Amino acid sequence: MPKKPSLGRGLDSLFLENEEVEKSSVSMLRTSDVEPNPHQPRKHFDEEALASLADSISMHGLLQPIAVRRSMGGFYQIIAGERRWRASKIAGLSEIPAIIYDIDDKKAAELALIENIQREDLNPIEEAIALRTLINDYGLTQEDASRRIGKSRSAIANALRLLDLPEKIVSMVADGKLSPGHARAIMSLKRKKDMLPFSLRICEKELSVRDAEHEAKLINLRAEKEVRGEENEPTRESAVAQSYLRSLERRASQTLGNKFRIYDPGKGKAKRIEITYTENDDLETILKRLCGDDFFDLT
Repeated sequence: MPKKPSLGRGLDSLFLENEEVEKSSVSMLRTSDVEPNPHQPRKHFDEEALASLADSISMHGLLQPIAVRRSMGGFYQIIAGERRWRASKIAGLSEIPAIIYDIDDKKAAELALIENIQREDLNPIEEAIALRTLINDYGLTQEDASRRIGKSRSAIANALRLLDLPEKIVSMVADGKLSPGHARAIMSLKRKKDMLPFSLRICEKELSVRDAEHEAKLINLRAEKEVRGEENEPTRESAVAQSYLRSLERRASQTLGNKFRIYDPGKGKAKRIEITYTENDDLETILKRLCGDDFFDLT
C-alpha cells in the first residue's frame, strides 16, 4: 500500500505534482476573517471532541497552522483545518496561525477533499462521498485517487460501493449503527428487498461482522430455493423434528453397527432410510436384526 504523505506541517506533500503553487510563511489571521470551505466533506463535528481540543488549545495554543487561501471581501477560506479553527473559536482565540496558499477554486476543493480523506476522521459515508466527488468532479480515476490519498484501489472501490446501498442503510452506516464490514455483508445479498430487514436485524441482534456474513449466505440460499420453487428454511417445529431424526440416526447406527440415515424431504414426498454395509456378512447381520434370527430360515 502506498505510504501516506505527511500532514504534520501542512499540505506541502499534497502539492508535489503542482510545483507552481505558491504559499506564504505562517501568518496570524483574525479568527473572524476565516470561513469554512463549502466543499468540506465532513458534515458532522463531534461536539465533545471539539470541546476537548478547545481545552488543549486554551492551555497550549494552536500548534499546527491551518491552511487557507484568499477569498472574496478580504476573507480567507479554509483548505485544511476546519476542526482546529472551530475549536480555536470555542477557546476564544481572536487570531489563528495560518499558511496562505495561492490556488484556484478547483484545486482548493480538491485538496480539501484529499486532506480530509487522508486524516481518516470522516465517517465511512462522508469518505465515500468525498471519493466520488474527487473522481466525478475532478476527473480522477480510481488509480489516480489511490495514488493521491494513499489508499489501495480496492479500498476505494469498496468505499464507493457503500453509496449504492438503499438510502436508509446509507444513513445507518453514516450514524455508526452499521460498520463498513456489516455493509459489505448486506451488499452481498442477491435481492435488494432483503437488505433493509437484514440491516435492522444486524442492529437489533448486535451481530458481529462474521455473524452477519454467515446470515447473508443463508438468506441468499433461501432466495435461491424460492427461485427453484423449493421449500424455505425449516420452521422451528420442523427443525425440532429434524433434530429428533438425527438423534434416531445416531441410536440406530450404534445399535446396528452400521451407518444409518433417514431421509425426509417434506410433507407429501417419499421418505426412505439408508443403511450402509461393506460385506455380505454385514448384510446378513443387519437383516437378522431387522427381521428376526429366523429370516433366512424362512427363505
